[in-house]
Amino acid sequence: MSQPQDYSHHARFDPLFHFFLAPVAVATLILMIFRAVKGPSLDSIFHVIIAVWAIAAAFKIRLYALKVQDRVIRLEERLRLQELLPANLRPRIGDLTEDQLIGLRFASDGELPALAQEALEQKLDRKQIKQAVKNWRPDLWRV
Repeated sequence: MSQPQDYSHHARFDPLFHFFLAPVAVATLILMIFRAVKGPSLDSIFHVIIAVWAIAAAFKIRLYALKVQDRVIRLEERLRLQELLPANLRPRIGDLTEDQLIGLRFASDGELPALAQEALEQKLDRKQIKQAVKNWRPDLWRV
């Protein structure tokens, strides 16, 4: 990465998925629909169904991977909070939502306790938490 990660540019792209797999799948679906309209047959309709299936499969597989990453982030952040929060806030770690924990992963160790408390008290969502981070802790492993 050429510049430090922050809120304005922290989204990650998986080039194989975003720039090859998804566009080719969508183009295939469009082509299959065009062929089915031009010359309707049992085969052409089946090809449309297969193209829809391929798109659904590709996106579900991607979403499953993202969900696993979210679960790992949730666990990592709970462990990190156990180490960094003051004793009076530790019992409230379980009150943080998955969305809040995922947002908090970008907060530096120094600002994490105050930001976690603010997230709990003000019920901040992931976007609000990420926007509140001043000293960004990059997540370079996310896909």
